[in-house]
Amino acid sequence: MDAKAALPPTSTQEQQKQEEGGGGDGSYGVLLYYKYADVPDAPALAAFYESRCRALALVGRVRVGPDGVNATLGGRMAALEKHIEEMSSNSLFDGTDFKLASCEDPIDERVARECGFTSLSVRLVKELVTLCSNPSLTTPDISFAGRHLSAAEFHSVLQTVGTGSDTEAPAGQNDVVVLDARNLYETRIGKFHVPNVETLHPEIRQYSDLPLWIDEHTEKLRGKSIMMYCTGGIRCEMASAYIRSKGEGFENVFQLYGGIQRYLEQYPDGGYFDGKNFVFDHRISVGSNKDNILGTCLICGSTYDDYSSRCRCSNCRMLVLVCSTCQDSNKEYVCELCLKNGKQCCEISVKQDYQAESELSEPSDIGKLSISNKISTSKAPGSNGSEQLKKLRILCLHGFRQNSSNFKGRTSSLAKKLKHIAELVFIDAPHKLSFVYRPHPDVCSDKPSPPSGTAKTKSAWLVSPNMSCHTMQDWKVADAPFDPLQYQEQTDGFKESYAYLESIIAQDGNFDGVLGFSQGAAMAALLCRQQQKTCGSPKFRFGIFCSGYPAPVGDFDREPIRLPSLHCFGGGEGHDRQIASRASTELAGMFEEGRCTIVEHDMGHIIPTRPPYIDRMKEFLCNFI
Repeated sequence: MDAKAALPPTSTQEQQKQEEGGGGDGSYGVLLYYKYADVPDAPALAAFYESRCRALALVGRVRVGPDGVNATLGGRMAALEKHIEEMSSNSLFDGTDFKLASCEDPIDERVARECGFTSLSVRLVKELVTLCSNPSLTTPDISFAGRHLSAAEFHSVLQTVGTGSDTEAPAGQNDVVVLDARNLYETRIGKFHVPNVETLHPEIRQYSDLPLWIDEHTEKLRGKSIMMYCTGGIRCEMASAYIRSKGEGFENVFQLYGGIQRYLEQYPDGGYFDGKNFVFDHRISVGSNKDNILGTCLICGSTYDDYSSRCRCSNCRMLVLVCSTCQDSNKEYVCELCLKNGKQCCEISVKQDYQAESELSEPSDIGKLSISNKISTSKAPGSNGSEQLKKLRILCLHGFRQNSSNFKGRTSSLAKKLKHIAELVFIDAPHKLSFVYRPHPDVCSDKPSPPSGTAKTKSAWLVSPNMSCHTMQDWKVADAPFDPLQYQEQTDGFKESYAYLESIIAQDGNFDGVLGFSQGAAMAALLCRQQQKTCGSPKFRFGIFCSGYPAPVGDFDREPIRLPSLHCFGGGEGHDRQIASRASTELAGMFEEGRCTIVEHDMGHIIPTRPPYIDRMKEFLCNFI
């Protein structure tokens, strides 16, 4: 049916009432749901979500694809209940399991921001869940998904096989295995444990690694009754379909409907689930009435299961458990998977060696970059037989009313601190601006004279529609006071800037990444988005966006930019008086989840170069050397 026709109407009075609070229940809640179904008009449905969720003051993530919807939303309980009512009136959502839970308001803003619970993000995606990142693997048909078992049915089967009862397993077989479809960091703090039943934990970093694990354990799974589970159920849908698509011997696959969340609601004492259920919102985890802790600190091994510190592996960025005591004495962490693969801390530092060069066994030891095994593999032989690090080549885009010369000067400290790993390439924007000056306060004239002498041309990537062309001799009296929202009016000039940048890339080429500051960051994002539209993917390996914002140029594209990105900006209101932190956060939301790193600082409209901010940037760049 037509998705637009199925969308419920909303009166002006009703919308106003919802915007004023959505009802009388002021308690906070979290809503999780997904629905696999053919969506005839995904953009229309995404636009509906954007409009209605904002009207209800909901935050969180909504992903809309041709194969269905996946949503994690937070807000007032009354507003969430109203949202459920609206979506339930659409036949597309018939049979959907809306999992609504009351909870405390988000307290830790940093955690809430990282989990996407400070704003609303609605995106169009090609598929709800990316099971197969390898293009050679075919995504299975969702119709192959395993049979749903309610929490009570799932528990009954585990109880039957766990106690050795003669009652048959769900497929008439007694050979049952339990398979956890979640990532390693989730299983650290909670998992199913059933006596006499084998439970398989793939120990994967991300969901897209699961098919490879399944392929490597095909014979172990063949002929078994496989009981699968995950947080809320959606990951089991596609994973069970992948297993069953293997044909004979893989027919008996079952999944816990509603996931661990529904199971703990049915069995508040935990049942066969030990520990806590990791969730992807500000709650971080949800436990049962049991007071048991499964997790341990990565450093000291003490009992610990709190991810609120958001400590991550320095190499792969996977979450790790580090107790508060060890956080004070350690800044670099290596997860168990990286240790298993022989990787150490991805630490970059210049050796402080004060010996005279003649006293060293090798002259190249002075100022040599000390890096991990991961980085050292990227070194190339030098002309003198020693190994030299291959530098990353980064295209740098300056801000509005700057040029390559002054941007290079302003980032000289950054270039110096990255000199062992990166080469920064600066270029001028194509749109030349008039010279702006402020007359001396003692001068009383309707037409004050411009300054004497020469000045360097200032440029822009985007300009206001009413701006006329200028020459180097043009002068303009500065507007007073400065308008901090002027960037919202700079909507012209993208086509010229895009063509200009593409010509630069074609001529110079071999840029590993792009770095943009302020308007340059906005332009860099537009460049990557347009390259993805035109070529299928951006032409860079990574992007760094400092004090950026989403430029209001062209049609709003909800498909995320598929590029590893680092976003560095003033984190609190007022820290950056030119570009608000919420604008920079919105820009970060345009990029693919899981590959987006946010670094917040309190130093204004600049690119910070002191620790720990420069360390985070080096850490990010380590992944591409």
